[in-house]
Amino acid sequence: MIIEYSPEGSEPQVFDAGRLRASEIQVIERTADGRWPLIKQAMSDGDIGALRTVAFVIKKRSEPALRFADFDPFEGELRARLDAREVRGYAERIFAKYGQSPDDLAEAFDELRDAAADREACEQAIADVTAPKAPEPDEDQTSPASPNA
Repeated sequence: MIIEYSPEGSEPQVFDAGRLRASEIQVIERTADGRWPLIKQAMSDGDIGALRTVAFVIKKRSEPALRFADFDPFEGELRARLDAREVRGYAERIFAKYGQSPDDLAEAFDELRDAAADREACEQAIADVTAPKAPEPDEDQTSPASPNA
């Protein structure tokens, strides 16, 4: 999961919440008063408290003196995005669910593009899952170069 922090009048900042140390997860759990799996789900749902807490902990890497009370983004300044690994998983599930319905598939892929942190990685994942698959070789066919011929 990627968290984009876009404070008004400043350059956007990107935090990779998919690469956290155990100690950072423990700080997140204590600060958010919840377990990590529930906090990750809350981030996916766009929960501002979860996004703020995780972004704060990652931001402390470069600003060790930062206090939680001092990191207080306005509504709309934090947004959860999908990282490349998550995008690939979603693309596979979307294709499995909507592959037989072109209109629904196109709409679902458009939503995935909007949620992806890396548009190029998203396009590649979509291309990979929608590419025609080579047919499996028939087991009944014998090789023309069979040694018993």
